[in-house]
Amino acid sequence: MAALVECRSLLMVCGVPALTFRRYKFKKKWAATVPKIPPTKLALQYFDMNYNTHFDDVWPSIRIGLLSEQKYGALINNFSVSEKVMEKLELLGAQDFVFGTPEKIEHAKPGMGADFKTGGDCGTREQLVMEGCAGDTISPQKVTFSSDLLNNVPSLKCYTFARGDISRFPPSRYSMFWLNRPDVTGLLTYYLMDAASLLPVLALGVRPDDAVLDLCAAPGGKTLALLQTQTCRYVAANDVSASRIGRLQRVLHSYIPESFCSTDIVRVTSWDGRICGDVESRRYDKVLVDVPCTTDRHSLKEEDNNIFHKLRTKERQMLPLLQVELLVSGIRAARPGGSVVYSTCSLSQLQNECVVERAAEVMSSNHDIQVQVEDLSPLRELYQDTFRFHRTCRVGELILPHLTANFGPMYFCKLRRMN
Repeated sequence: MAALVECRSLLMVCGVPALTFRRYKFKKKWAATVPKIPPTKLALQYFDMNYNTHFDDVWPSIRIGLLSEQKYGALINNFSVSEKVMEKLELLGAQDFVFGTPEKIEHAKPGMGADFKTGGDCGTREQLVMEGCAGDTISPQKVTFSSDLLNNVPSLKCYTFARGDISRFPPSRYSMFWLNRPDVTGLLTYYLMDAASLLPVLALGVRPDDAVLDLCAAPGGKTLALLQTQTCRYVAANDVSASRIGRLQRVLHSYIPESFCSTDIVRVTSWDGRICGDVESRRYDKVLVDVPCTTDRHSLKEEDNNIFHKLRTKERQMLPLLQVELLVSGIRAARPGGSVVYSTCSLSQLQNECVVERAAEVMSSNHDIQVQVEDLSPLRELYQDTFRFHRTCRVGELILPHLTANFGPMYFCKLRRMN
């Protein structure tokens, strides 16, 4: 220190300006030091905390299924020349799970009608308020058998590998068969999707000349399945996201003839689904409401567009409220006597049964419209060899992921507008 003072004095004598020595201090870089938890890990922590309680001893097997590779189905494009492709899929060991059980379809009997149970724990009131789903459940009523189930079974074909068979469908361009290339019509021959996603379409039970609304249509798998029935008089495919609408239009362009899309049979719109009940009230025979949800499998595997990102916390908490509003809008868009199928790809009870119960209550109290939950147990009996169904849903059906049948999760519930 003495040497430093002496050096400074010498410089001043020589006419050199004095140097100012400063001790620099660096602020702690919080952004670099605070550990960042990826949204996939946050999602797993959330699921472990909530689903472990709800599913109890079944949760470990569901958890393994969610974290493992998903199983797919190949929805055959009825607008293409697909006979040879189906033969080759069968050579690979895949079978059509929809029409592959004609003897079961022949003997499917209407259910007797079980009590619609709305009791039980639907989450604490604090949880419901946090998730935007506060309110009491609706009063008990009857579940009735849906007479229009399986109307479109013969026209829909979806190939899957059997339980325990972990084979995958060959990639489009690199397989020995090059199966999913455009045919002579320029259309792709099959669409790969989670086979459980076909169940809401089967539950809808489209009849000839039905006008159908797909309220949240993108990316387009369920809309494509509806068109594959070739029975709809009119299909309106709507989604609020312009970018997702682009994906939907690309799917339709790849699988549906241009002449078919240019007719009045298909209409694509980009409205907020919550206004459809006002704009198109009582217009549709069938309405599919496949709502935005936590998308459990995607949340555990993909960092991009993950609902568990910290910047999307508020959006995630408000999901049940948005889902109720979309379902109410879908019911209002259905004509009296028409059917509505509500679906998610989540295991959350707050996003599934609670949304259905809350929407039914809102319809009764705010709009004086009664809805009736329909029995889907025949569908469960038909496809229990392909999917793993949850046995204790209060309303609707839930497909659980499992290593031997790693489809889903997929929740779906069918409602009928009574007045």
